[in-house]
Amino acid sequence: MTINAVIAIHGGAGTIVRASMAPDAEARYHAELRAVLVAAQRVLADGGSALDAVTQAVRLLEDCPLFNAGHGAVFTSAGTHELDASIMDGRTLEAGAVSCVKRVRNPIVAARHVLEYSEHVMFTAEGAEAFAQEQGLEFVDPSYFHTDARYRQWQLAREQQRAMLDHDGASLAAQQEASANEEALPHEPIDPNKKFGTVGAVAVDLYGHVAAATSTGGITNKQIGRVGDAPLIGAGCYADNATCAVSTTGSGEMFMRMVAAYDVAAQMAYRGASLEEAANDVVMNRLPRIDGRGGLIAVDAHGNVVLPFNTEGMYRGYARVGEVPVTAIYR
Repeated sequence: MTINAVIAIHGGAGTIVRASMAPDAEARYHAELRAVLVAAQRVLADGGSALDAVTQAVRLLEDCPLFNAGHGAVFTSAGTHELDASIMDGRTLEAGAVSCVKRVRNPIVAARHVLEYSEHVMFTAEGAEAFAQEQGLEFVDPSYFHTDARYRQWQLAREQQRAMLDHDGASLAAQQEASANEEALPHEPIDPNKKFGTVGAVAVDLYGHVAAATSTGGITNKQIGRVGDAPLIGAGCYADNATCAVSTTGSGEMFMRMVAAYDVAAQMAYRGASLEEAANDVVMNRLPRIDGRGGLIAVDAHGNVVLPFNTEGMYRGYARVGEVPVTAIYR
Protein backbone atom coordinates (compact mmCIF):
# COMPACT_ATOMS: atom_id res chain seq x y z
CA MET A 1 0.00 0.00 0.00
CA THR A 2 1.33 3.44 -0.92
CA ILE A 3 1.10 5.80 2.05
CA ASN A 4 0.19 9.40 1.32
CA ALA A 5 2.43 10.97 3.97
CA VAL A 6 1.08 14.29 5.25
CA ILE A 7 1.49 16.86 8.03
CA ALA A 8 -1.37 19.08 9.26
CA ILE A 9 -1.15 21.94 11.79
CA HIS A 10 -3.39 24.41 13.61
CA GLY A 11 -2.75 27.63 15.49
CA GLY A 12 -6.07 28.39 17.18
CA ALA A 13 -9.72 28.91 16.25
CA GLY A 14 -12.19 31.74 16.80
CA THR A 15 -14.25 34.59 15.43
CA ILE A 16 -13.21 36.53 12.34
CA VAL A 17 -12.90 40.28 12.66
CA ARG A 18 -14.09 41.66 9.32
CA ALA A 19 -12.61 45.09 10.02
CA SER A 20 -9.19 43.61 10.67
CA MET A 21 -8.64 41.65 7.49
CA ALA A 22 -5.55 43.62 6.57
CA PRO A 23 -3.73 41.84 3.73
CA ASP A 24 -0.35 42.21 5.41
CA ALA A 25 -1.59 40.62 8.66
CA GLU A 26 -3.15 37.73 6.78
CA ALA A 27 -0.03 37.30 4.69
CA ARG A 28 2.15 37.05 7.79
CA TYR A 29 0.02 34.28 9.29
CA HIS A 30 -0.04 32.37 6.01
CA ALA A 31 3.74 32.74 5.69
CA GLU A 32 4.40 31.44 9.20
CA LEU A 33 2.03 28.50 8.78
CA ARG A 34 3.61 27.67 5.43
CA ALA A 35 7.15 27.79 6.85
CA VAL A 36 6.21 25.35 9.61
CA LEU A 37 4.54 23.01 7.12
CA VAL A 38 7.55 23.05 4.78
CA ALA A 39 9.92 22.14 7.62
CA ALA A 40 7.76 19.27 8.85
CA GLN A 41 7.05 18.13 5.29
CA ARG A 42 10.81 17.85 4.76
CA VAL A 43 11.07 15.54 7.80
CA LEU A 44 8.50 13.20 6.27
CA ALA A 45 10.02 13.36 2.78
CA ASP A 46 13.39 12.35 4.22
CA GLY A 47 11.83 9.25 5.76
CA GLY A 48 11.43 10.70 9.24
CA SER A 49 8.74 9.44 11.58
CA ALA A 50 5.35 11.04 12.14
CA LEU A 51 6.52 11.61 15.72
CA ASP A 52 9.53 13.58 14.47
CA ALA A 53 7.35 15.60 12.09
CA VAL A 54 4.82 16.72 14.71
CA THR A 55 7.62 17.50 17.17
CA GLN A 56 9.30 19.72 14.59
CA ALA A 57 6.05 21.47 13.64
CA VAL A 58 4.94 22.25 17.19
CA ARG A 59 8.43 23.31 18.25
CA LEU A 60 8.45 25.89 15.46
CA LEU A 61 4.94 27.05 16.38
CA GLU A 62 6.13 27.48 19.97
CA ASP A 63 8.97 29.68 18.72
CA CYS A 64 6.60 31.92 16.72
CA PRO A 65 5.17 34.89 18.72
CA LEU A 66 1.99 34.96 16.59
CA PHE A 67 0.65 31.94 18.44
CA ASN A 68 -0.16 31.24 22.09
CA ALA A 69 2.53 28.67 22.90
CA GLY A 70 6.11 29.14 24.00
CA HIS A 71 7.43 32.57 22.96
CA GLY A 72 4.23 34.63 22.80
CA ALA A 73 2.32 32.70 25.47
CA VAL A 74 -0.35 34.58 27.38
CA PHE A 75 0.00 35.80 30.99
CA THR A 76 -1.53 34.23 34.10
CA SER A 77 -3.34 36.25 36.79
CA ALA A 78 0.02 36.57 38.54
CA GLY A 79 1.73 37.99 35.46
CA THR A 80 3.65 34.75 34.84
CA HIS A 81 3.56 32.08 32.13
CA GLU A 82 2.48 28.46 32.57
CA LEU A 83 2.94 26.23 29.54
CA ASP A 84 1.41 22.86 28.70
CA ALA A 85 2.14 20.30 25.97
CA SER A 86 1.50 16.68 25.00
CA ILE A 87 2.55 14.22 22.31
CA MET A 88 1.46 10.69 21.35
CA ASP A 89 2.85 7.98 19.09
CA GLY A 90 0.14 6.07 17.22
CA ARG A 91 2.47 3.18 16.54
CA THR A 92 3.03 2.24 20.19
CA LEU A 93 0.36 4.29 22.03
CA GLU A 94 3.18 5.80 24.07
CA ALA A 95 2.56 9.36 25.21
CA GLY A 96 4.26 12.17 27.10
CA ALA A 97 3.02 15.44 28.58
CA VAL A 98 4.03 18.36 30.77
CA SER A 99 1.90 21.06 32.39
CA CYS A 100 2.52 24.35 34.16
CA VAL A 101 6.18 24.65 33.16
CA LYS A 102 7.67 28.12 33.40
CA ARG A 103 11.25 27.98 32.14
CA VAL A 104 11.40 25.22 29.53
CA ARG A 105 11.88 26.88 26.15
CA ASN A 106 9.98 24.22 24.19
CA PRO A 107 7.40 22.32 26.23
CA ILE A 108 6.74 19.94 23.32
CA VAL A 109 10.37 18.80 23.45
CA ALA A 110 9.95 18.12 27.18
CA ALA A 111 6.78 16.14 26.45
CA ARG A 112 8.67 14.13 23.81
CA HIS A 113 11.37 13.31 26.36
CA VAL A 114 8.72 12.17 28.85
CA LEU A 115 7.42 9.81 26.15
CA GLU A 116 10.87 8.43 25.32
CA TYR A 117 12.80 8.48 28.58
CA SER A 118 10.27 8.10 31.39
CA GLU A 119 8.02 5.32 32.61
CA HIS A 120 5.38 7.97 33.28
CA VAL A 121 3.06 9.89 30.94
CA MET A 122 2.80 13.32 32.58
CA PHE A 123 4.86 15.57 34.83
CA THR A 124 3.67 18.91 36.17
CA ALA A 125 5.14 22.17 37.46
CA GLU A 126 8.37 21.77 39.48
CA GLY A 127 8.48 18.03 38.81
CA ALA A 128 8.24 18.60 35.06
CA GLU A 129 11.03 21.18 35.17
CA ALA A 130 13.24 18.92 37.27
CA PHE A 131 12.77 16.12 34.73
CA ALA A 132 13.50 18.49 31.84
CA GLN A 133 16.65 19.69 33.57
CA GLU A 134 17.81 16.10 34.10
CA GLN A 135 17.29 15.55 30.38
CA GLY A 136 19.50 18.52 29.53
CA LEU A 137 16.74 20.47 27.77
CA GLU A 138 17.05 24.18 27.03
CA PHE A 139 15.86 26.50 29.79
CA VAL A 140 15.19 30.22 29.41
CA ASP A 141 14.51 33.14 31.70
CA PRO A 142 10.71 33.58 32.00
CA SER A 143 11.08 36.94 30.24
CA TYR A 144 11.72 34.97 27.01
CA PHE A 145 8.00 34.21 26.78
CA HIS A 146 7.03 37.90 27.11
CA THR A 147 5.65 39.84 24.15
CA ASP A 148 4.30 43.38 24.41
CA ALA A 149 0.99 42.45 22.74
CA ARG A 150 0.30 39.68 25.27
CA TYR A 151 1.29 41.95 28.14
CA ARG A 152 -1.16 44.66 27.01
CA GLN A 153 -4.00 42.20 26.72
CA TRP A 154 -3.21 40.87 30.20
CA GLN A 155 -3.45 44.41 31.58
CA LEU A 156 -6.84 44.80 29.90
CA ALA A 157 -8.01 41.49 31.34
CA ARG A 158 -6.98 42.60 34.82
CA GLU A 159 -8.88 45.85 34.40
CA GLN A 160 -11.96 43.87 33.45
CA GLN A 161 -11.22 41.38 36.24
CA ARG A 162 -11.79 38.30 34.14
CA ALA A 163 -9.97 35.52 32.38
CA MET A 164 -9.86 35.92 28.61
CA LEU A 165 -9.51 33.29 25.97
CA ASP A 166 -6.05 33.12 24.40
CA HIS A 167 -4.78 36.53 23.36
CA ASP A 168 -7.93 38.22 24.72
CA GLY A 169 -7.70 41.96 24.87
CA ALA A 170 -5.37 42.54 21.95
CA SER A 171 -8.08 43.58 19.53
CA LEU A 172 -9.82 45.57 22.26
CA ALA A 173 -6.56 47.39 22.90
CA ALA A 174 -6.27 48.21 19.23
CA GLN A 175 -9.84 49.48 19.16
CA GLN A 176 -9.25 51.68 22.20
CA GLU A 177 -6.11 53.12 20.68
CA ALA A 178 -7.93 53.82 17.43
CA SER A 179 -10.80 55.51 19.23
CA ALA A 180 -8.26 57.73 20.98
CA ASN A 181 -7.05 58.80 17.54
CA GLU A 182 -3.82 56.89 18.03
CA GLU A 183 -2.41 54.59 15.43
CA ALA A 184 -3.98 51.17 15.96
CA LEU A 185 -1.83 48.09 16.23
CA PRO A 186 -2.17 45.58 13.39
CA HIS A 187 -5.16 43.36 14.02
CA GLU A 188 -5.03 39.62 13.87
CA PRO A 189 -7.25 37.98 11.22
CA ILE A 190 -9.09 36.09 13.97
CA ASP A 191 -10.42 38.22 16.83
CA PRO A 192 -8.10 37.74 19.81
CA ASN A 193 -11.06 38.47 22.11
CA LYS A 194 -12.86 35.42 20.79
CA LYS A 195 -10.00 33.08 19.98
CA PHE A 196 -9.02 29.77 21.52
CA GLY A 197 -5.26 29.57 21.51
CA THR A 198 -3.53 26.27 21.15
CA VAL A 199 -1.11 24.99 18.54
CA GLY A 200 -0.93 21.45 17.30
CA ALA A 201 0.15 19.03 14.62
CA VAL A 202 -0.82 15.60 13.33
CA ALA A 203 1.00 13.49 10.77
CA VAL A 204 1.16 10.15 8.99
CA ASP A 205 4.59 9.08 7.74
CA LEU A 206 5.74 7.02 4.75
CA TYR A 207 5.36 3.86 6.84
CA GLY A 208 1.72 4.46 7.79
CA HIS A 209 2.38 5.48 11.40
CA VAL A 210 0.48 8.44 12.89
CA ALA A 211 1.33 10.88 15.68
CA ALA A 212 -0.17 13.98 17.31
CA ALA A 213 1.19 16.87 19.38
CA THR A 214 -0.45 19.86 21.11
CA SER A 215 0.94 22.86 23.03
CA THR A 216 -0.48 25.99 24.66
CA GLY A 217 0.17 28.95 26.92
CA GLY A 218 -3.32 28.62 28.40
CA ILE A 219 -5.79 31.50 28.71
CA THR A 220 -5.09 35.14 29.56
CA ASN A 221 -5.35 36.01 33.27
CA LYS A 222 -6.02 32.37 34.13
CA GLN A 223 -5.86 31.24 37.74
CA ILE A 224 -2.45 29.83 38.70
CA GLY A 225 -2.40 26.06 38.22
CA ARG A 226 -5.30 25.90 35.78
CA VAL A 227 -4.73 23.19 33.18
CA GLY A 228 -6.81 22.84 30.03
CA ASP A 229 -7.15 20.06 27.48
CA ALA A 230 -3.84 20.56 25.63
CA PRO A 231 -1.63 18.31 27.81
CA LEU A 232 -4.33 15.72 28.46
CA ILE A 233 -4.11 12.55 26.40
CA GLY A 234 -7.57 11.85 24.96
CA ALA A 235 -8.82 15.40 25.40
CA GLY A 236 -6.40 17.63 23.49
CA CYS A 237 -4.21 15.00 21.87
CA TYR A 238 -4.57 11.38 20.76
CA ALA A 239 -2.99 9.01 18.25
CA ASP A 240 -3.53 5.36 17.31
CA ASN A 241 -2.45 3.77 14.04
CA ALA A 242 -5.66 1.72 14.05
CA THR A 243 -7.81 4.84 13.86
CA CYS A 244 -6.31 8.34 13.67
CA ALA A 245 -4.23 11.13 15.18
CA VAL A 246 -5.99 14.21 16.59
CA SER A 247 -4.97 17.62 17.99
CA THR A 248 -7.61 20.03 19.26
CA THR A 249 -8.02 23.75 19.87
CA GLY A 250 -10.98 25.30 21.66
CA SER A 251 -12.74 25.85 24.96
CA GLY A 252 -10.50 23.51 26.93
CA GLU A 253 -12.87 22.58 29.71
CA MET A 254 -15.49 21.45 27.17
CA PHE A 255 -12.98 19.39 25.18
CA MET A 256 -11.92 17.76 28.48
CA ARG A 257 -15.51 16.92 29.43
CA MET A 258 -16.12 15.39 26.00
CA VAL A 259 -12.72 13.64 25.85
CA ALA A 260 -12.90 15.10 22.35
CA ALA A 261 -9.71 13.78 20.72
CA TYR A 262 -10.33 10.21 21.83
CA ASP A 263 -13.99 10.41 20.83
CA VAL A 264 -12.97 10.79 17.18
CA ALA A 265 -10.87 7.62 17.39
CA ALA A 266 -13.54 5.77 19.38
CA GLN A 267 -16.24 6.50 16.82
CA MET A 268 -13.98 5.11 14.10
CA ALA A 269 -13.19 2.00 16.15
CA TYR A 270 -16.60 1.21 17.60
CA ARG A 271 -19.11 2.34 15.01
CA GLY A 272 -17.02 2.14 11.87
CA ALA A 273 -17.23 5.87 11.14
CA SER A 274 -14.85 7.39 8.62
CA LEU A 275 -12.34 9.97 9.81
CA GLU A 276 -14.46 12.76 8.34
CA GLU A 277 -17.73 11.47 9.84
CA ALA A 278 -16.23 11.02 13.31
CA ALA A 279 -14.44 14.38 13.40
CA ASN A 280 -17.46 16.29 12.12
CA ASP A 281 -19.76 14.61 14.65
CA VAL A 282 -17.52 15.60 17.56
CA VAL A 283 -17.01 19.19 16.41
CA MET A 284 -20.39 19.99 14.88
CA ASN A 285 -22.78 17.90 17.02
CA ARG A 286 -21.37 16.72 20.33
CA LEU A 287 -19.27 19.70 21.50
CA PRO A 288 -21.96 22.34 20.77
CA ARG A 289 -24.33 20.52 23.16
CA ILE A 290 -22.23 21.84 26.05
CA ASP A 291 -21.26 25.10 24.30
CA GLY A 292 -17.92 23.67 23.21
CA ARG A 293 -16.33 25.93 20.59
CA GLY A 294 -13.23 25.41 18.51
CA GLY A 295 -11.95 22.76 16.17
CA LEU A 296 -9.49 19.96 15.57
CA ILE A 297 -7.15 18.52 12.98
CA ALA A 298 -6.88 14.81 12.31
CA VAL A 299 -5.26 12.31 9.96
CA ASP A 300 -5.58 8.55 9.54
CA ALA A 301 -3.03 5.95 8.46
CA HIS A 302 -4.21 6.17 4.84
CA GLY A 303 -3.32 9.87 4.60
CA ASN A 304 -6.84 11.27 4.86
CA VAL A 305 -6.93 14.74 6.48
CA VAL A 306 -9.78 16.67 8.13
CA LEU A 307 -9.73 20.11 9.75
CA PRO A 308 -13.28 20.83 11.04
CA PHE A 309 -14.16 23.77 13.29
CA ASN A 310 -17.42 25.29 14.56
CA THR A 311 -16.09 28.85 14.85
CA GLU A 312 -15.76 31.34 12.01
CA GLY A 313 -12.10 30.65 11.46
CA MET A 314 -9.13 28.50 12.42
CA TYR A 315 -5.45 29.00 11.59
CA ARG A 316 -4.63 25.77 9.80
CA GLY A 317 -2.80 24.05 6.99
CA TYR A 318 -1.54 20.76 5.63
CA ALA A 319 1.21 19.56 3.33
CA ARG A 320 1.48 16.22 1.56
CA VAL A 321 4.93 14.99 0.64
CA GLY A 322 5.72 16.21 -2.86
CA GLU A 323 2.91 18.76 -2.96
CA VAL A 324 2.60 22.50 -2.30
CA PRO A 325 1.44 23.30 1.28
CA VAL A 326 -2.12 24.56 1.76
CA THR A 327 -2.89 27.18 4.44
CA ALA A 328 -6.19 28.75 5.47
CA ILE A 329 -7.74 31.00 8.10
CA TYR A 330 -11.41 31.46 7.22
CA ARG A 331 -14.08 29.02 6.12
